[in-house]
Amino acid sequence: MNEFDPLLKYREQHKHRLNYMPWLYWSLKAKNRAWAETWQKEYQTYLMKMETIEIGENCFISPLAHIFAEPGRKISIGDHTFIAADCTLHGPLDIGNEVAINHHCILDGGRVGIKLHDQVRMAAYCHLYAFDHGMALEQPIYQQPVRSKGIEIGQDVWLGAHVGVKDGVKIGAKAVVGMNSMVTKNVDEAAIVVGNPAQFIRYRD
Repeated sequence: MNEFDPLLKYREQHKHRLNYMPWLYWSLKAKNRAWAETWQKEYQTYLMKMETIEIGENCFISPLAHIFAEPGRKISIGDHTFIAADCTLHGPLDIGNEVAINHHCILDGGRVGIKLHDQVRMAAYCHLYAFDHGMALEQPIYQQPVRSKGIEIGQDVWLGAHVGVKDGVKIGAKAVVGMNSMVTKNVDEAAIVVGNPAQFIRYRD
């Protein structure tokens, strides 16, 4: 196919769509699934050669995501997981199976790391930072020591769009965090929390 081939232009647009809506990858028709699987295999092979990353089976990783895992900051990605465009991931990260990380999310594992259990769903623009600066007045912020306690997100947790999660937080399985919330303390299993700082509303049951 040359640059004037309409099928080539269509394929590039289809790739662009998948970068931002990766869940469509698993519903592709056979004629598109063939090139999409080849595209993903080539990119994921390249990524695993360039960074300290393990990628499971049947994943979609957008080439427009920014993924960094130098030695000592490994990223592990489970089966059937997707990472959309314009995400920034910096290890250490332990990402489970069937996890959805939508576009423009930021995950920085600090020293201790971030663990996402199976089936975590992260809407667009979620920010998780597993580190923090000291704030003593004797020194500028940038000269303060940096601490890292880690972040853990339980199975089947849903983080709405623009959710932030602070270092040291654990969110229990099946919890839901509402859009634009900032999570500064642990969240119980199956709890629904909203706000800045996030406050308990009710349990899912």
